[in-house]
Amino acid sequence: MKVLAIGAHPDDLEIGCGGTLAKLALQGTGIFMCHITNGNMGHAVIAPDELKKIRVKEAETAGAIIGAEVINLNLPDLCIRSDNEDLVKKIVDIIRFVKPEFIITHSPNDYMKDHIETGKIVFDASFTASVPHFETSSPFYPELTPIYYMDTLAGVNFLPTEYVNITDTIETKVKMLECHQSQIKWMREHDNIDFSDFVRTVSKFRGLQCGADYAEGFTQCTVWPKLRTKRLLP
Repeated sequence: MKVLAIGAHPDDLEIGCGGTLAKLALQGTGIFMCHITNGNMGHAVIAPDELKKIRVKEAETAGAIIGAEVINLNLPDLCIRSDNEDLVKKIVDIIRFVKPEFIITHSPNDYMKDHIETGKIVFDASFTASVPHFETSSPFYPELTPIYYMDTLAGVNFLPTEYVNITDTIETKVKMLECHQSQIKWMREHDNIDFSDFVRTVSKFRGLQCGADYAEGFTQCTVWPKLRTKRLLP
């Protein structure tokens, strides 16, 4: 079994579904983490050309903790557009290459354009990947892959319909997040924000909702024929 998680920026997946990906990896699932941008605008001091190299490396280090294959499409921040046909085609090709049992991505209710546009692209690409005469490097994948939307930042405007107990992988989630030192260290030293504690707190809150110590929340993309009778999340 393989699972594909697609986020807008390096660290988005660790924040939204890192514990779930770690749990799946422990169960023997092949994990693919795709970041559309290189995160080059994510710092007030480090210049974009330098920062993109740092953040791509941080993402690779984080993914390696759970043995994930990390894919970076290397777009600049703030440039994700769901009407970018070349970008949609790249995501189609990735879906066809991975052949995932399901995809995790950003919710339509997330807080910024890159996240929302990523979710739209994944929705589009997951259908297009099943169309035989739409040509990419990889052959078409006949399955209409189910999509799960991960939590928004701080859980705002997001009511989960499914939960994953990540009590056993919360420390792995935080460890992966801590690999993104260009973000975590800066926020601690200059913004007085302990973002790892922030993420841990959201996981604790989701756990309170479902009777676990720590959890991650998801909603499923409920369109025909992506629904399944069996539970796909761990």
